[in-house]
Amino acid sequence: MPEPFKSLTSKAVVLSQSNIDTDQIIPGRFLSTTSREGLGAWAFYDWRYESDGTPKPEAILNRIDPTERRILLAGRNFACGSSREHAPWALMDYGFQAVVSTGIADIFTSNALKNGFLPIVVDQATWDDLAAHADQPITIDLESSTIQRGNAEPVAFAVESFARQCLLDG
Repeated sequence: MPEPFKSLTSKAVVLSQSNIDTDQIIPGRFLSTTSREGLGAWAFYDWRYESDGTPKPEAILNRIDPTERRILLAGRNFACGSSREHAPWALMDYGFQAVVSTGIADIFTSNALKNGFLPIVVDQATWDDLAAHADQPITIDLESSTIQRGNAEPVAFAVESFARQCLLDG
Protein backbone atom coordinates (compact mmCIF):
# COMPACT_ATOMS: atom_id res chain seq x y z
CA MET A 1 0.00 0.00 0.00
CA PRO A 2 1.44 3.43 -0.91
CA GLU A 3 2.38 5.91 1.78
CA PRO A 4 0.08 8.91 2.22
CA PHE A 5 1.01 11.76 -0.12
CA LYS A 6 0.31 15.11 1.55
CA SER A 7 3.08 17.33 0.22
CA LEU A 8 6.48 17.14 -1.38
CA THR A 9 9.27 19.70 -1.43
CA SER A 10 12.12 18.89 -3.76
CA LYS A 11 14.28 20.12 -6.58
CA ALA A 12 13.31 18.84 -10.01
CA VAL A 13 14.83 17.06 -12.98
CA VAL A 14 13.95 18.61 -16.34
CA LEU A 15 13.40 16.35 -19.34
CA SER A 16 12.01 18.88 -21.79
CA GLN A 17 11.52 16.47 -24.68
CA SER A 18 7.95 16.14 -25.91
CA ASN A 19 6.27 12.80 -26.56
CA ILE A 20 8.30 10.75 -24.08
CA ASP A 21 6.54 7.42 -24.44
CA THR A 22 6.31 4.55 -22.02
CA ASP A 23 8.91 2.55 -23.98
CA GLN A 24 11.41 5.32 -23.28
CA ILE A 25 10.42 5.42 -19.61
CA ILE A 26 11.05 1.67 -19.31
CA PRO A 27 12.01 -0.30 -22.42
CA GLY A 28 9.90 -3.35 -23.20
CA ARG A 29 12.80 -5.76 -22.77
CA PHE A 30 12.68 -5.08 -19.01
CA LEU A 31 9.00 -5.92 -18.53
CA SER A 32 9.31 -9.60 -17.68
CA THR A 33 8.75 -8.97 -13.97
CA THR A 34 5.56 -8.27 -12.07
CA SER A 35 7.50 -6.90 -9.11
CA ARG A 36 7.82 -3.15 -8.66
CA GLU A 37 11.14 -3.48 -6.88
CA GLY A 38 14.27 -2.84 -8.88
CA LEU A 39 12.54 -1.27 -11.88
CA GLY A 40 14.21 2.08 -11.19
CA ALA A 41 17.44 0.63 -12.57
CA TRP A 42 15.72 0.39 -15.96
CA ALA A 43 14.04 3.83 -15.92
CA PHE A 44 15.08 5.76 -19.04
CA TYR A 45 17.67 3.03 -19.58
CA ASP A 46 18.34 3.82 -23.24
CA TRP A 47 18.83 7.49 -22.40
CA ARG A 48 21.20 6.67 -19.52
CA TYR A 49 23.30 3.84 -20.97
CA GLU A 50 25.12 2.84 -24.14
CA SER A 51 24.15 -0.46 -25.77
CA ASP A 52 27.02 -2.17 -23.92
CA GLY A 53 25.71 -0.92 -20.55
CA THR A 54 28.27 1.85 -20.13
CA PRO A 55 26.74 4.93 -18.47
CA LYS A 56 26.35 7.97 -20.72
CA PRO A 57 28.13 10.79 -18.86
CA GLU A 58 26.00 13.46 -20.58
CA ALA A 59 22.71 11.92 -19.40
CA ILE A 60 21.17 14.20 -16.77
CA LEU A 61 19.76 11.23 -14.88
CA ASN A 62 23.33 9.96 -14.44
CA ARG A 63 24.48 13.32 -13.04
CA ILE A 64 21.88 13.89 -10.31
CA ASP A 65 21.15 12.37 -6.93
CA PRO A 66 17.61 10.96 -7.20
CA THR A 67 17.09 11.40 -3.46
CA GLU A 68 17.41 15.17 -3.96
CA ARG A 69 15.25 15.44 -7.08
CA ARG A 70 11.90 13.75 -6.54
CA ILE A 71 9.95 15.79 -9.11
CA LEU A 72 10.19 15.13 -12.84
CA LEU A 73 9.41 18.08 -15.14
CA ALA A 74 8.62 16.46 -18.47
CA GLY A 75 7.80 17.84 -21.91
CA ARG A 76 4.28 17.80 -23.33
CA ASN A 77 2.45 14.55 -24.08
CA PHE A 78 4.37 12.66 -21.40
CA ALA A 79 3.94 8.87 -21.17
CA CYS A 80 2.14 8.50 -24.45
CA GLY A 81 2.05 5.07 -26.04
CA SER A 82 1.07 1.81 -24.45
CA SER A 83 -0.72 1.09 -21.20
CA ARG A 84 2.33 0.09 -19.23
CA GLU A 85 1.86 -0.04 -15.47
CA HIS A 86 5.60 -0.62 -15.20
CA ALA A 87 6.17 3.03 -16.23
CA PRO A 88 5.00 4.64 -12.98
CA TRP A 89 6.57 1.76 -11.05
CA ALA A 90 9.96 2.45 -12.66
CA LEU A 91 9.70 6.19 -12.02
CA MET A 92 8.78 5.60 -8.39
CA ASP A 93 11.52 3.02 -7.84
CA TYR A 94 14.02 5.43 -9.39
CA GLY A 95 12.99 8.00 -6.78
CA PHE A 96 10.41 10.27 -8.39
CA GLN A 97 7.15 10.95 -6.57
CA ALA A 98 5.51 13.26 -9.09
CA VAL A 99 5.67 14.33 -12.72
CA VAL A 100 4.71 17.80 -13.93
CA SER A 101 3.99 18.40 -17.60
CA THR A 102 1.76 20.40 -19.92
CA GLY A 103 0.17 17.14 -21.04
CA ILE A 104 0.17 13.60 -19.68
CA ALA A 105 -1.39 10.54 -21.31
CA ASP A 106 -4.71 9.57 -19.72
CA ILE A 107 -3.81 5.89 -19.28
CA PHE A 108 -0.54 6.81 -17.56
CA THR A 109 -2.41 9.22 -15.30
CA SER A 110 -4.80 6.44 -14.30
CA ASN A 111 -2.00 3.93 -13.67
CA ALA A 112 0.09 6.48 -11.78
CA LEU A 113 -2.69 7.56 -9.45
CA LYS A 114 -3.60 3.94 -8.66
CA ASN A 115 0.01 3.36 -7.63
CA GLY A 116 0.58 6.44 -5.47
CA PHE A 117 2.44 8.52 -8.06
CA LEU A 118 1.18 12.06 -8.70
CA PRO A 119 0.86 13.33 -12.30
CA ILE A 120 0.26 17.09 -12.54
CA VAL A 121 -0.72 19.05 -15.64
CA VAL A 122 0.10 22.76 -15.69
CA ASP A 123 0.02 25.48 -18.33
CA GLN A 124 3.11 26.26 -20.40
CA ALA A 125 4.00 29.46 -18.50
CA THR A 126 3.99 27.61 -15.17
CA TRP A 127 6.03 24.75 -16.62
CA ASP A 128 8.56 27.18 -18.10
CA ASP A 129 8.93 28.95 -14.74
CA LEU A 130 9.39 25.70 -12.84
CA ALA A 131 11.91 24.42 -15.39
CA ALA A 132 13.90 27.67 -15.24
CA HIS A 133 14.16 27.24 -11.47
CA ALA A 134 14.46 23.45 -11.21
CA ASP A 135 17.51 23.80 -8.94
CA GLN A 136 15.36 25.55 -6.33
CA PRO A 137 12.90 23.70 -4.09
CA ILE A 138 9.42 23.25 -5.52
CA THR A 139 6.55 22.40 -3.19
CA ILE A 140 3.62 20.27 -4.27
CA ASP A 141 0.83 20.49 -1.72
CA LEU A 142 -1.80 17.89 -2.48
CA GLU A 143 -4.05 19.02 0.37
CA SER A 144 -4.48 22.43 -1.30
CA SER A 145 -3.82 21.07 -4.83
CA THR A 146 -1.14 23.68 -5.48
CA ILE A 147 2.41 23.75 -6.73
CA GLN A 148 4.76 26.55 -5.71
CA ARG A 149 8.33 27.59 -6.33
CA GLY A 150 9.96 29.52 -3.51
CA ASN A 151 8.04 32.69 -2.73
CA ALA A 152 6.20 32.69 -6.07
CA GLU A 153 2.43 32.53 -6.08
CA PRO A 154 1.05 29.00 -5.71
CA VAL A 155 -0.52 27.58 -8.86
CA ALA A 156 -3.58 25.35 -8.58
CA PHE A 157 -3.70 22.00 -10.33
CA ALA A 158 -6.51 19.52 -10.78
CA VAL A 159 -6.64 15.95 -9.54
CA GLU A 160 -9.80 13.87 -9.69
CA SER A 161 -11.30 14.01 -6.18
CA PHE A 162 -11.43 10.26 -5.46
CA ALA A 163 -7.84 9.75 -6.65
CA ARG A 164 -6.72 12.78 -4.63
CA GLN A 165 -8.29 11.36 -1.48
CA CYS A 166 -6.71 7.96 -2.11
CA LEU A 167 -3.28 9.61 -2.40
CA LEU A 168 -3.85 11.64 0.76
CA ASP A 169 -4.92 8.54 2.67
CA GLY A 170 -2.22 6.28 1.26
